[in-house]
Amino acid sequence: MKAIKKITVLMFTFATLACNANSEKNISETTPKETLTETGQQYIKVALLLDTSNSMDGLIDQTKAQLWEIVNELSHAKCQSERPNLQIALYEYGNDGLSEAKGYLRKVISFTDDLDTVSEKLFSLTTNGGSEYCGTVIKASTNELDWGTNPDDLKMVFIAGNEPFTQGKTYFKDAIADAKEKDIVVNTIFCGDYNHGVRSSWKEGAILGKGEYMAIDHNQHTVHIASPYDDIILQLNVKLNATYVPYGRGGRKRVQLQKEQDKNAQGYGKANAVSRTISKSSHLYKNTSWDLVDAEAEEDFSYEKIEEEDLPESLRGKSMSELKAYIEKMKQERNQIKEEIALYNKKRKAYIDTTKEKATNPLESVMLKAIKRQAKEKNYTWN
Repeated sequence: MKAIKKITVLMFTFATLACNANSEKNISETTPKETLTETGQQYIKVALLLDTSNSMDGLIDQTKAQLWEIVNELSHAKCQSERPNLQIALYEYGNDGLSEAKGYLRKVISFTDDLDTVSEKLFSLTTNGGSEYCGTVIKASTNELDWGTNPDDLKMVFIAGNEPFTQGKTYFKDAIADAKEKDIVVNTIFCGDYNHGVRSSWKEGAILGKGEYMAIDHNQHTVHIASPYDDIILQLNVKLNATYVPYGRGGRKRVQLQKEQDKNAQGYGKANAVSRTISKSSHLYKNTSWDLVDAEAEEDFSYEKIEEEDLPESLRGKSMSELKAYIEKMKQERNQIKEEIALYNKKRKAYIDTTKEKATNPLESVMLKAIKRQAKEKNYTWN
């Protein structure tokens, strides 16, 4: 038996809903799990187009620091009482270190539900330059990503930057027109003064794209509010990590990646690490490509396909029934830990609601406002 590398070819591409769409998982060095769509499930699909020119360090920091709170809010989305899946794609543009021939842009990661990889790629971004061509990167994301054709999917572009929206050889109105043909909503986030963004055509871009125009102070420090339950939740995170059972040639590396992203979240404060733990306890955090507990729940999973050498050393030599019993034990433990995290998170949120201190995180605030407004038009609701 050889390590499982599932490439589930599906026909449709930040959710499993009672509407239609499926996913394809491509395992590669760049994106351990990319997902395309097909009939049967529905998705919230978010493409982040981030300006990585010299002045955008604050924007990148805000995205890193607020990723998990955004994911957590999306985990509460529902459509006809069903929970949707989330897929995120990431582009950088406006960086002089990138190819001039390609318009100083790079597809960092295609649509994926692998949140550890999304975090890893965000933390790999650096700023340099630059020349910011908004129309060019919108066109690239429209044409290069698999948006699917399911009319019930929520498809959104969020482009953030601070230079005129009109720069580059690709006219932004043409790029947005192409996006609209694929039912993609284009939201614009100007990093600077609101009126300056209006004069620079960022608002016009959002209006044409049927999205939201937003202006933020991209250099504002992210505020995470601490609670008395943070330490307990982080202790539960350690227990949660212990329930993962890596398999395949990349399994051990993925365990290390999981720990690295825990550490990256911790770098923005304990409360942010708590937010990541909450995300890891939600249905949006999936690791079927390397974790046997998640993989075992997949319809096309088969223990017979697993080679002995693909298992952790502690599980080699065990019979099929012993292996299944161990995976079931880890599954039960994980579910119990997730329930405990949910319980303490409920207490944490109640505590935060009573504090006078308020989190004022501009990127998170404007993105969630836009997502919820656009989701409402497709009959999404929030718990």
